[in-house]
Amino acid sequence: MDMASPPGTKDEHVSGGVYEGGTVEDSSRYCFAVLVDNEPGVLARVIGLFSGRGYNIESLTVDEVDRENRLSRITIVTTGAPSIVEQIKAQLGRLVPVREVVNLNTQGRFVESCVAFVKVVGDPETVHADAKLVARKYGARVVDETDNAIIFEITSDFDQIERFIEKIRPLGLAEIARTGSVGIGCGEAVLKAKKLKEVG
Repeated sequence: MDMASPPGTKDEHVSGGVYEGGTVEDSSRYCFAVLVDNEPGVLARVIGLFSGRGYNIESLTVDEVDRENRLSRITIVTTGAPSIVEQIKAQLGRLVPVREVVNLNTQGRFVESCVAFVKVVGDPETVHADAKLVARKYGARVVDETDNAIIFEITSDFDQIERFIEKIRPLGLAEIARTGSVGIGCGEAVLKAKKLKEVG
């Protein structure tokens, strides 16, 4: 999966990564967008499909996106061989509460982003100053600061957040809280829910 280079230097902050789509053979990391009925037990069934077949979930996010029609969107990042990934897509599509499944990697360009809170603990005159310089370079912002601790918030793609964390680590990294990825396809194509009679 090739990510388009962000403007400026490699470490310059972008709020999300734009990824070039391609054949499933191009990558071992895949981002699925799944529209489901917003009802009890749906998320458990989706997770159960993965765990029951030994598939790994790298990250998972879910939220309601259509209140009127009671639809939620699940974004799942997983890894695996191309044949396994195609099995995942097919099996997800057969779950009754699932209205539509898209492997964003195979649908063309898409945007992926996530949020992380990063806490640094150390001397405010040295550690905090150095950490703020790194944060400024990566576009992270300070959301809380006390005498010995500072919390940064960064919104970016997975790789950019990983680079930020590695730069912060020697400066007193103490704790990380991060969301899973969310992704959406570029261009005019839209993920729409199929009618129940069309599912399966």
